[in-house]
Amino acid sequence: MSAFIAIVDDHYLVAAALSDMVRKFDNYDVLLIAENGRDLLDQLANSAQLPDMVLLDLNMPEMDGFETAIQLRQLYPLVRVLALSMDHREDQIVRMVRNGARGYLLKDCRPAEFRRALDDIMNKGFYYSEFLTTQLIRNLNTPTENGRILFFNLNSREVEFLKIACSELTYTEIANKMCVSPRTVDGYREVVFQKMNVKTRVGMVMEAMRHGLVDL
Repeated sequence: MSAFIAIVDDHYLVAAALSDMVRKFDNYDVLLIAENGRDLLDQLANSAQLPDMVLLDLNMPEMDGFETAIQLRQLYPLVRVLALSMDHREDQIVRMVRNGARGYLLKDCRPAEFRRALDDIMNKGFYYSEFLTTQLIRNLNTPTENGRILFFNLNSREVEFLKIACSELTYTEIANKMCVSPRTVDGYREVVFQKMNVKTRVGMVMEAMRHGLVDL
């Protein structure tokens, strides 16, 4: 069964090229094309079927990608968002992730990476490329609001682990920094993964970003 894609881009030739590429992939089809976020929401409100995923440009008239992502998260939480942009600025990437995007892809990527992003988002729920991960880690700071920490019921040592793990340190280096054994760090990792409902370190970072546990 094919996954249905909505394409939102104010440049018609870009949208048409994306549509042609998506239709060449097995198990994917294009449900609709919109020229901005407002156009997308209007079409969805009158559609009998929702897309499985939205390919969302950032800079558009009337309603840009940032606001559109927020609206989709509120109105259609099951619809996955893949941001597509020529903008590689860290603040833009982090903002889209916080607004609910499941991945961020540059428009000059190769078709193979584009297909991999679609597959990962459909199968895993997210696409975290090395580029995206690097941009996010660079923007991580200490969690500051206890209420947000309590959302996941993390204790003080788990918070400390989360804070240190949102860096480029290895797990062995984290153990040294926390003055515990690597096995203890493994325990922290498993508990935090379970409480945050993630399976990978990158997923943990993304959830921390999404819920405001880390700040720019």
